[in-house]
Amino acid sequence: MASVLIANDQSLQRVGLRMLLAAEPDLTVVGDTASGAEAVRMSAALRPDVVLLGGRHTGTDDIETIRRIAHPPRLTAVPGLDQAPGPAGPVGQPPRILVLTSTGDEGYAYAALRAGAGGFLLEDATSHELTAAVRVVAAGDAVITPELTRALIDTVRHERAPRPGERTFGPDTFTGRERDVLVAVASGWSNAEIAARLSIAPTTVKSHVSHILAKIGARARVQAVAFAYEYGLVRPAA
Repeated sequence: MASVLIANDQSLQRVGLRMLLAAEPDLTVVGDTASGAEAVRMSAALRPDVVLLGGRHTGTDDIETIRRIAHPPRLTAVPGLDQAPGPAGPVGQPPRILVLTSTGDEGYAYAALRAGAGGFLLEDATSHELTAAVRVVAAGDAVITPELTRALIDTVRHERAPRPGERTFGPDTFTGRERDVLVAVASGWSNAEIAARLSIAPTTVKSHVSHILAKIGARARVQAVAFAYEYGLVRPAA
């Protein structure tokens, strides 16, 4: 059962999202709020698996909200809110964040991912796409809309262009298994799918992904995807 906190400044959207998610047998809504600041407070107190962040927040405020939820100084009880038992996992683990927005701006999407968002979904997504994205993010995998994937790859590639004297990395940086995992990540497979297809444990997949990100100095899976495309490990579909 994955728990969700809804943060959306439009009341009708909050009601609709709550009804949609509550109708799913494996999802539960632990609260909702119209305020980004209150979302930070409630996420610390209720410790949901996922914070679904959307509405008409300004870009800068949104990014700061994401950063504060994803990287809290500590998770403690907040006065005025009941402390939930925290089905998300071990105490101290922040919730994962799925951003639901009307903008397709890749700069905003990349900033959200860099701040700690685990997924980025446009508001015109279907109900099935939304619930599926919540499950994927709750499981620790990333969600990025196909419309934004290529633009994000270009953004990351431009950002990490090597500077004079900077050490460069190539495919030989990785072990054979790490390379297999990197190709799978770039192909859009979830950790569970990678584990099944490569016949390894999900915890081993997570370990490989962490090593890959560390080797290329990346903070998010999308940067690993950009690396794989840049070095020709995978190629865009025609």
